[in-house]
Parts: sequence; C-alpha cells; structure tokens
Amino acid sequence: MPSVTLKDVDQHKFVKAFASFLKKTGKLRVPEWIDLVKTSRAKELAPYDPDWLHYKNLWYCKRNGTKPSHFCRSAGSIARKALQSLEALKLIEKSADGGRKLTQQGRRDLDRIAAQVKAKERKALKASAVLSL
Repeated sequence: MPSVTLKDVDQHKFVKAFASFLKKTGKLRVPEWIDLVKTSRAKELAPYDPDWLHYKNLWYCKRNGTKPSHFCRSAGSIARKALQSLEALKLIEKSADGGRKLTQQGRRDLDRIAAQVKAKERKALKASAVLSL
C-alpha cells in the first residue's frame, strides 16, 4: 500500500483534522491575549473562530520553506509565538541556515493525520457507493 502524505488529501479536511489533533493533545499553550489580537494591519477585529491559533500553527508547518505570493509588514508576535509553540511540541526545529524546518517527528505526525483523513474519505466514498446501489 502506498504511503499517504500531506499533499494527497483535501487541504480543508486536513486543516480541521490537524487543528483537532492540536486541541486534543492539549500540549499547545494558548496565550491569554488570543481574543484581543488582530492577525494583520489590515484587520480591524480579532478572528471570530476561537481556534484560529491552531489553524495558524498548521500554516507554519505546511509552509516548509516557501514564501507567500505577496508581502505585507505586520507584527511578528503571532508568528514568533506560533513557531515557539511548534518547537515546544517538537514539530519543527531551528535549521543551521537560520530558518526552521520540519522535524522527522513533525513530518510523521502530518503524514499520519493525512492517512487518517484519506481513510475517512475512502470510507465515506465506499458508503456512498453502497447507498447508490
């Protein structure tokens, strides 16, 4: 059976599964100021979703050395706190060139969650095929 990676599954479903994984482990410390902070200069309010920090942490894991398509100066506190919390979970580590990269454990966790999402998709597809017959 071929292995399933992060790129093989629907990203929306994966984001929700990884956020629930972070919440379920309980190791991710959520700061007190989470309901007051804006995510960018262009925003007026804090995000409505109370779990937005879990989604933001996944974004930093998935980036894996790529740059965004646009540039906007913003406060670095959210990014710094997210990266520090992912380092505490041992999902990413500091690289020799000054950046950060996924650890072997981090890649294994991402692939394991992707395999769970893919298995749920297959199960749902099989159930819908049985119902259509």
